[in-house]
Amino acid sequence: KQEVEKIRIKITSLGLTESRITSDETIQQLFVECRLNNFLAEETPLSLPKPTGGQRVHYNYSTVINVDKAHNRAEREYLRSILLKPDLPADSLKFTVVSDPPEDEQDLECEDIGFAYVSLKEIFQKQRDIIEQDID
Repeated sequence: KQEVEKIRIKITSLGLTESRITSDETIQQLFVECRLNNFLAEETPLSLPKPTGGQRVHYNYSTVINVDKAHNRAEREYLRSILLKPDLPADSLKFTVVSDPPEDEQDLECEDIGFAYVSLKEIFQKQRDIIEQDID
């Protein structure tokens, strides 16, 4: 059996439950950023209209972190350290929902409006991927 030497991260869709965000008229377009320590900082290429009324917007975005020994030793060592150091603070993928200012108000800044975390240590220890699951 061939070893898989990559991690695939998919941002499929986004739904909102926070009433403060859903009722805020200044929040119109959203994108999602994914960050893993210093190795990965990716964001969905498009910002999409804020979902309303229990609906979801679909990004269908995917990225890969290669962790092969030959070309990505630093990434591989970092992942190894997650398993070996129980007190490592940055053992999670961090997803940030970001409000993108409207086209006619580009002088405004992007604003982080929500966060979600996925523990890589937990995935490694349980040896079970998180597939097609909502993350609060």
